[in-house]
Amino acid sequence: MENRYEKGLNKLKEVDGKGGAEVIEFLKDIAPDLGKYIIEFAFGDIYTRPTFDLKQREIVTLSALTALGGCEKQLKVHINGALNVGISEKEIIEVFLQCIPYVGFPRVLNAVSVAKEIFLDN
Repeated sequence: MENRYEKGLNKLKEVDGKGGAEVIEFLKDIAPDLGKYIIEFAFGDIYTRPTFDLKQREIVTLSALTALGGCEKQLKVHINGALNVGISEKEIIEVFLQCIPYVGFPRVLNAVSVAKEIFLDN
């Protein structure tokens, strides 16, 4: 049976591919425990729950990051993750548009700007 770390690492790879690994690698020298918590809790405990599929999870994540604002680096990882699990560019933009009434234009504009950058790189 997989432990939380192994379970989370496998889910992180499934969702974010190399983007998630880059985040963990970035944290290795400065905050390795933070990387461990991301893997064990976010991906090992939360992302492996049975109710939502990976597309639904990424839609929730994109919405939450947009609402928070100031999360452009995390949006990059999760926009790539959304594409990786089969969410289309059009659907990603729709997620952001659905956020306008609740979070406002500035945060949605920031999210769309990040998406445009990602879409152009793919």
